[in-house]
Amino acid sequence: MLDVINICLKRIPMESRKHDYKNRTLAAARLRKELEMLSDKVKKLMNFGPHFHICDVSEITEDHIHLESWNHDIKKEEFDHGKTRDYGASLAKEADILMFMTDDAIPKDKYMVENLIKAFDDPIVTAAYGRQMADPEKNYIEYYTRIFNYPLESRVKTKEDLDTLGIKTFFCSNVCSAYRRSEYDAMGGFEHKTIFNEDMIMASKMIEDGKAVAYQADARVWHWHDYKAIQQLHRNFDLAVSQVDHGGLFLKVRSESEGVKMVIATIKHLFKKGKLYLIPKYVIDTGFKLIGYKLGRNYKKLPKWMVLKLTMNQTYWKA
Repeated sequence: MLDVINICLKRIPMESRKHDYKNRTLAAARLRKELEMLSDKVKKLMNFGPHFHICDVSEITEDHIHLESWNHDIKKEEFDHGKTRDYGASLAKEADILMFMTDDAIPKDKYMVENLIKAFDDPIVTAAYGRQMADPEKNYIEYYTRIFNYPLESRVKTKEDLDTLGIKTFFCSNVCSAYRRSEYDAMGGFEHKTIFNEDMIMASKMIEDGKAVAYQADARVWHWHDYKAIQQLHRNFDLAVSQVDHGGLFLKVRSESEGVKMVIATIKHLFKKGKLYLIPKYVIDTGFKLIGYKLGRNYKKLPKWMVLKLTMNQTYWKA
């Protein structure tokens, strides 16, 4: 039974990406309102109400992130994708479910939290993530590729899906996600030294352990990127590094083939919709993604100076 939900709004620091503070504030405000409504709804159905604890990021500067709820600063050089989130989780000691979001994800409607956590009605589900959507008027390519990665139908994924889904079996995104606390702790929490991809690393452990990851298509958030080609290269370099460093299922299942499927489907879609002018940009971006990914998979063969040029996360390599 749900007792506590911990909302951790953690910034993913990308120096090349500009965040709109107004949007971050709006996202937090919407979450607070939704949680209050959900709390009232549950109280009518149960003899006691759930407790909601929000770990708010109230200030972001070039040097630190300020957590309002605990009056705590995280210095930029101390930020780690896994360790920082795990720290937030440790502060919610009574939580049965831990929910994570990034500050640039905005709930599509007032049912987002409710729809996400209902995945845990199934006892085999230990992690769940929501559907990310993009505005077709602002970034049509992201709009379509989001549909490819975040389809309209919900699905529960287990180890039995590895042969058919490959790496997508343990796809999970902390842009909008939740974890059953008992299993999160059993897996050791998020790894404390991660360049990126802490969500999929956790999900892969759960899948290997015979648990399930749920994709909740009706838990919807607005979230997309407007990366340039070189930024795509840096991001995919770090993605591949995370896979090599973690190993496990990342090195046992196919991943490139899923990317090829998406590229072919996207180009066909753009042709069909008469948006031929977008194809050159998409092909170039895809090429840079592939180059970054291949370099990341082979980063141990590269000189240190080149690795530092290719990564988005300089801090990771300093420790």
